[in-house]
Amino acid sequence: MANVVKRGERQWQARVRRKGYSVTETFETKARADAWARQVEADIDAARFQPKSLEAERVTLHEALERYLVERVPLKKGVKQNTGIVRLWQKTRLASRPLGSIRGSDLAACRDQMLESVGPQTVVHRLNLLSHLFNVAATDWGMEGLVNPVGRVRKPVLPSGRDRRVTAEEEVCLLAACDASLSRWLGPMVRLALITAMRQGELAGLAWADVDFDRRTAILRETKNGTTRSVPLSSAAVAVLRSLALDSNGCDKVFPIEVGRAVTHAFAKACKRAGIEGLHFHDLRHEATSRLFERTDLRDIEIASITGHKTLAMLQRYAHLRASDLAARLG
Repeated sequence: MANVVKRGERQWQARVRRKGYSVTETFETKARADAWARQVEADIDAARFQPKSLEAERVTLHEALERYLVERVPLKKGVKQNTGIVRLWQKTRLASRPLGSIRGSDLAACRDQMLESVGPQTVVHRLNLLSHLFNVAATDWGMEGLVNPVGRVRKPVLPSGRDRRVTAEEEVCLLAACDASLSRWLGPMVRLALITAMRQGELAGLAWADVDFDRRTAILRETKNGTTRSVPLSSAAVAVLRSLALDSNGCDKVFPIEVGRAVTHAFAKACKRAGIEGLHFHDLRHEATSRLFERTDLRDIEIASITGHKTLAMLQRYAHLRASDLAARLG
C-alpha cells in the first residue's frame, strides 16, 4: 500500500510497500506524490516495475557531478567550458537531491529558469552534459535502474542559423581596419578565415609544422569536433601564410595568440572603426562556406571536406547564398 506524508514545508514523501518492495520518492507537491505512488503500484502489479539501484538513491547530483568532473571532463574538448557547466549544476537546488529522485519536471523547471538569463543554445549544452552524466551513471557506475530524466524534457528550440554575409565594400573596409589594429595578427587571421572557412580556434591552434607549402595543405589538429582534418590551401591562402612565415621568429604557432576574448575584442574594435555593424568573427566562416558553394566547380562533399562539417544538413545550414548571384547563374 502507498503512504504519502509531508516532509518539511515544501516536500511530500511517497512510500510504496507491496509484494516485497519498499520504494520511496520525494516530491514538491502531494498531487505528484500520489500520482507516482499509483503508477508504482500499477507497475508492481503488472510485473514491470524496475527498482532503482540503492546507489542512485544514495548519491546526490552534486556528488555525481564531482565524480564526473574528475573522470569524464578531462576527456572532453573544452575542459574549461564543461567544468563551468558542472559547477553551475552544482549550484542549483537539485544538487542536494539523489540522482534517482530527479524527474523530468524538475529539469523542465530548471530549463525555464535558465532561459530567463541565457539563450537556448546554452541551455541545450547544459542539458546535454547532464544527460551524459546520467547515462554514464547507469552504464559505468553501477546504477543500472537509473532512468535518464533529461530524455523526458523538451529541449529549447534553437534559432535558425545566422545569414549575415560580408559585402565587397565591407570586406575592403574590414581588412583595412584589421591591418591598422594594434594586434598585427588580426589582418592575416581574418583573411585566412574568409579564404579557408577555418574557425577562430582552429586558426589559433595551427602550427607551422602542419603547414605544407609544397602540397598546399594545412593539417588542423585542434578542431571543434575533435577530428583532425587536412585543409587545401588556395594560392591566396598560401600567400598569406608565406608572409606570416617570414616574420615567425621561430615560433611554433602560425598565430602566437590565445583564442578567445582578445581576438573577439580586437575584431569588434576593427568592425567599429570600419563602420560595420552586426558582424561576428564566426560569420567569416559562414561567408567563406557560402563562397565555396557559389563556385560551380565544387561538390557538396568536397566543400564539407574543406570546412569539416560532419553532415551535409549542417553544411547547408551554414551556407547562405546570395539570391542575386543565383539569379545571374540561372541566366
